[in-house]
Amino acid sequence: MSKGEWVRRAIERALAEPRQAADPVEKLAGLGAPTADIEEMLAEIEAGRN
Repeated sequence: MSKGEWVRRAIERALAEPRQAADPVEKLAGLGAPTADIEEMLAEIEAGRN
């Protein structure tokens, strides 16, 4: 699954959930987002802009 698809699905799930006053950092940690080296991620983002 592409990172873009993962983001779209995560947003759709978040919008479908009732709003909660949860700790935002805890919420982000629980999403199970794909991770990578920060330099690699920035290079991928920059490559997508060209």
